[in-house]
Amino acid sequence: MTLKKRLKSTVSTLGRMTLGVTLGLGLAAAVISPVHAQVATPPVAAEAPAARAVPPAEGQGPALWVVKDADSTLYLFGTVHLLRPTTGWGTQRVDAAFDSADQLILEIADPTDQAAMIPLIQQYGLSPATPLTSLLTAEEVTALDAAAQTIGLTAAQMDPFRPWFAALTIAIAPLAKAGYAMDSGVDPIFKARAEAAGKPINAFETADEQIRILAGFSEEDQLDFLRSTLEEFEDATVELDRLVAAWAAGDVAGIETIAVQPMRESSEELYQALLVRRNTNWANQIQTLLEGSGTAFIAVGAAHLAGDDSVQEILEGRGVEVDVAP
Repeated sequence: MTLKKRLKSTVSTLGRMTLGVTLGLGLAAAVISPVHAQVATPPVAAEAPAARAVPPAEGQGPALWVVKDADSTLYLFGTVHLLRPTTGWGTQRVDAAFDSADQLILEIADPTDQAAMIPLIQQYGLSPATPLTSLLTAEEVTALDAAAQTIGLTAAQMDPFRPWFAALTIAIAPLAKAGYAMDSGVDPIFKARAEAAGKPINAFETADEQIRILAGFSEEDQLDFLRSTLEEFEDATVELDRLVAAWAAGDVAGIETIAVQPMRESSEELYQALLVRRNTNWANQIQTLLEGSGTAFIAVGAAHLAGDDSVQEILEGRGVEVDVAP
């Protein structure tokens, strides 16, 4: 079975993941501004955003867990990396947990750092010697051009893009049009708060590691992903809306149903690469943190904290108690 068949029913899920939502990759900023990634101009470091207020959640708000031992307290919070600025998710218990922490741990330390992202996109996301349109049918090029125009590009301008990078760029377009933005996402808000409070910011992964996950798929699999993304372009926002609603309400079972189960059913390969192996690695790092002391606030993509292979389940399977935070 080709990747296209495996992905077709859940391409929106893949879009969410690759936007740092259901893929859990904090790389949305790398594809929000594709023009910057395709031209060889000197990167300019973006000015750090100021800490911003978050609209209050309705009801209990997003889920929060805690792992403790005699001298360590680690909070686990699932994030959505792209949000509308009007999405309510702020709660006193999350604020209290964050304020008590000695450090913030994200997937990658600064997903909005274009100066760091651009060289990686140039290395792994571009292939000028193989024009993208040469790999597509005339009908697919027309669909690509129509999608590209929604973000001010053309199919011809996307010719240097490798298929995975083109797919991600197109996947973001309808979300941005619907009001989803990186600077409204959870990660940059916590990062700004940590910087304002003088808290160290650490990460489980590097941007290079995350990009290589996507760039490592075969060309045909990347093309299947792009084709499916084009086919589902008009409906891309619907599933993200559902996921955000579940997340904001603390509905972890809903997150599993919307974001985790469909991925596993469509492709065990993707499920293992994008969730299981990374969750296992993060559980290892959490156990290392427990060997030390102090309080950390850990914020990673919400899909990593839902389902049978979640970070919490892996830790529980190793005898580490994970509780719902009060």
